[in-house]
Amino acid sequence: MTQTDLPVMLFAAGFGTRMGDLTRTRPKPLIEVAGRPLVDHTLDLARAVSPPRIVANLHYLAPMLAAHLAPRGVLLSEEQPDILDTGGGLRQALPMLGAETVFTSNTDAIWSGPNPFALLAEAWDPVHMDALLMCVPLEQAIGHAGTGDFSLDAQGRIERGPGLVYGGVQIVKTGGLHGFDVPAFSLNLLWNRIGAAGRLFALEYPGRWCDVGHPGGIALAEEMLRDV
Repeated sequence: MTQTDLPVMLFAAGFGTRMGDLTRTRPKPLIEVAGRPLVDHTLDLARAVSPPRIVANLHYLAPMLAAHLAPRGVLLSEEQPDILDTGGGLRQALPMLGAETVFTSNTDAIWSGPNPFALLAEAWDPVHMDALLMCVPLEQAIGHAGTGDFSLDAQGRIERGPGLVYGGVQIVKTGGLHGFDVPAFSLNLLWNRIGAAGRLFALEYPGRWCDVGHPGGIALAEEMLRDV
């Protein structure tokens, strides 16, 4: 079993607007897929690599998520009064994470295949990389519309373009977060700077992945899991 000394940041603060009525009274990470909340699927993958800490950011319907996650040993970083987006949310949580290099993970996808956290941990090369993203080839990305987020070169570096979908899990060095002078910002801005320095890399996921950020993704993910 792969073990890591890197803590894990779970992004769970969002409004889940693409889910429509499903998120009117509950946060998206608590929507069930195959009888379990989405966030629990991600927690299982994260815990399998034995991180020293798992932190989740909260904003929308925070008390519901706190009641679910706190008993499971997840540390909570609540964003109030305003949501901070992925970059600002990660920066706020850094004292709780206690490390400069961390995993981050979205909580609205289902994976079928090897553990993405373990694959990233095995491939991480801090000498040459400032971020290593788990990306999914389009033909293995279920429920995703579009041409992809990144293109991969022969050395494993990525740039914006078609071909690969970001699956939502990465290892990233967080030092660059302090270079932004606004409270709320996306990690995309950090990736742009890392990419410009030639230190933005990706792994191609060998299994299948399903986007559950929209209502139709629930049935697609459950079908994918049944086909395993």
